[in-house]
Amino acid sequence: MTTSFSETLRNATWADHESAESESYLSELMSGRLSEHEYGQMVAQHYFAYTALDGVSRRLAGHPVAGRFVFPELFRERALERDLTTVYGPGWRERVAPSKSTRTLVARIHQVADWPGGFIAHHYTRYLGDLSGGQFIRMELQKIYGYAKGGGVDFYFFDELGSLPRFKTEYRSRLDTLEREFDERERRRMIGEVKLAYQLNTEVLTELMHTVKAAA
Repeated sequence: MTTSFSETLRNATWADHESAESESYLSELMSGRLSEHEYGQMVAQHYFAYTALDGVSRRLAGHPVAGRFVFPELFRERALERDLTTVYGPGWRERVAPSKSTRTLVARIHQVADWPGGFIAHHYTRYLGDLSGGQFIRMELQKIYGYAKGGGVDFYFFDELGSLPRFKTEYRSRLDTLEREFDERERRRMIGEVKLAYQLNTEVLTELMHTVKAAA
């Protein structure tokens, strides 16, 4: 039986995915050991990363290949602004800044914007995670900090998508169409970019943990 590209991609990068999920910052966060403002530091880094990712998505909406993965319902910038307002208040813009690792991630997102496989790699790494494990994170954060819809964890709400399992199935079917668009070399290159995307996102969390420890 032939393995689909979405399955090949998932299997080839699963160890990288697991490494990102086991990062100590997330462990501390999920254990309820971080303050609301320490959680807000992650929200802030998400804001800068998703502003870049959503901006590239808008530019590529008309691209014959990359455009298949542009869903305005996924854009996170406005939700993250509501979350930052909840955590830090209306003056949040003066209180947040991208970390060194976030700047590196953002630079890479822009660097691969003209390469469909690179854009899709970063889009897949972030959004499929948000729609899967991210939903568990949201439920735990609501228990820990008492957030309700409207600010705090709006980043994790994707109501406009309807059924998340159905959307993820559709997304993976679009990944499978890349089997026809990309030759084997290009598919391997995209898999390598997904691995890099996981690494860069993990480095953001690692730096957050160092910041938390330094402030202790």
